[in-house]
Amino acid sequence: MAAADWASRFRPNLARRKVWGRIWFALFMLAIVVGLAGLVILVMRVLYQGAPWLSFHFLTDYPSRFPEQAGMRSAIFGSIWIIGLTGAFTVPVGVGAAVYLEEYAPKNWLTRIIEVNISNLAGVPSIVYGLLGLAVFVQLLAMGRSVLAGALTMSLLVLPVVIIASREAIRSVPSSHREAAYGLGATKFQVVKEIVVPQSIPGIMTGTILALSRAVGEAAPMIAISALVFLTFVPTDPLDKFTVMPIQIFNWVSRPQEGFRGIAAAGIIVLLVVLLTMNAVAVYIRNRTQRRSEE
Repeated sequence: MAAADWASRFRPNLARRKVWGRIWFALFMLAIVVGLAGLVILVMRVLYQGAPWLSFHFLTDYPSRFPEQAGMRSAIFGSIWIIGLTGAFTVPVGVGAAVYLEEYAPKNWLTRIIEVNISNLAGVPSIVYGLLGLAVFVQLLAMGRSVLAGALTMSLLVLPVVIIASREAIRSVPSSHREAAYGLGATKFQVVKEIVVPQSIPGIMTGTILALSRAVGEAAPMIAISALVFLTFVPTDPLDKFTVMPIQIFNWVSRPQEGFRGIAAAGIIVLLVVLLTMNAVAVYIRNRTQRRSEE
């Protein structure tokens, strides 16, 4: 068949595909605009309600039954404790597991099962981890409703994400760098220690920060282990009682007094600032790493 005949046959299909392409493009753009509009309206309303309640005393005072005297000090320090211990537990285990799976683990059926289960665990709802933490850490190991139990529960939540992100960072290291090190007589451990891990640290840090930022905003696991909502002291020990910012905000929203609506909105603003800061740090690390690799 001549080329002209083929062109005449497929030209109508091409025109139809272009029309459908424009339609789907318009629908997708409309979905994006609707989502962004809803987000902007929500953020503007939170700022409008919460901005008048923001003050230095709001950050340094303890919760109170009176909106004018309520603050987030115990919740802020509780979140710092939780995130600090979560990072301390998660980063060594997650990075170590990623290094083993990428560099040392044999490619067999057992490794494939482990990889599939890690991917599945990353999509498990957070409330399931909360119930697991309640059963294992709070009750079975008798840690009580302490900072340590909360941090271990959050570690279970973000560990699969850290492993997956670390594996992707390790996988992005060019194989030629490994081969060059082997050519110079380096051992497997030396290649991993001196070549693979240092080059993958920016990607590992980015994934870890994003995982921890998810842990900052999670309320369901903390509700499951019944973190306190009215705490008038700052935790000083891993076995102390605690509360976190999402739980404190949830408690204020559930109160009938109208003033607590503004207090809750102010707490949401503080939480958003923390989350945006952590995500901005992750984006900065990623962009800086990309510029270095392009150079």
